[in-house]
Amino acid sequence: MLDLALSVLCSSLIFVIFKLYEIYRIETPYAIITNYVVACSVGLFFYSGEVKPLEIAEQPWFLGTLLLGVLFIVVFNLMAKTSQTVGVSVASVATKMSLVIPVIFGILVYKETLGFLKVVGILLALAAVYFASIKKKEIKFERSSLLLPILVFLGSGIIDTSIKYVQETKIKENEFPLFSATVFAAAAFVGLFFIIFKAFKTPLKINVKNILGGIALGVPNYFSIYYLLRALQNPTLNSASVFTINNVAIVMLSTLLGIVLFKEQISPKNWGGIVLAIISIILVAVF
Repeated sequence: MLDLALSVLCSSLIFVIFKLYEIYRIETPYAIITNYVVACSVGLFFYSGEVKPLEIAEQPWFLGTLLLGVLFIVVFNLMAKTSQTVGVSVASVATKMSLVIPVIFGILVYKETLGFLKVVGILLALAAVYFASIKKKEIKFERSSLLLPILVFLGSGIIDTSIKYVQETKIKENEFPLFSATVFAAAAFVGLFFIIFKAFKTPLKINVKNILGGIALGVPNYFSIYYLLRALQNPTLNSASVFTINNVAIVMLSTLLGIVLFKEQISPKNWGGIVLAIISIILVAVF
């Protein structure tokens, strides 16, 4: 459970750092790319073995890291676009409710069993995510705009499911740092390609704030994945429980951090979502 708690803490810190980006006017796309380079470096630093690029390419999980690296960049941009055109709360709900995809995957592929109270807990978790994320003023959108949150929902779910699949079938525990570093390296290369392409139209300017913002984000970003992989190794919790607790706890903690650090105002519905989150975590973790 300690690994899961640390993953939740690191993931929640990511949302706090994104909020600081807005306050200090840091250009998110460039900071994100820097963050992937930093996260990759942290993974290589904590890997105890010798790093041989040619041998990494021969690992059974290598192709999976390439897929995840591309997904990280694509889903992030989809989340940003959804936030801008449809609403932040819609993007948040679409991202966290995607937990149903790895849960269903675990049941169908790995024959994981869920007791009645765990099922109730997962259903309460979905309700908790919705009520904790919803805002008083929602942006009205056309039916055609539903495509963006649907893509965010599917992309986030595929990322979680892919992490579970690779962890279950391809990767050894001592390779977690190297695996995570390779995922972030793939994402960084995709991001760098984006920068190079954009530089043909707009000259690239080095901004110290963007670099510092990327460094601040890269460390918790790496550990959010690393500790999630470790949590999935826990013999007492199946993947359905891990992903449910992880996603709901992130929504709950990031909401509370927003209140404490940024004096954000939340509605009675948000408080109701937090209460539901606590109940759902107890049901999923204990029963």
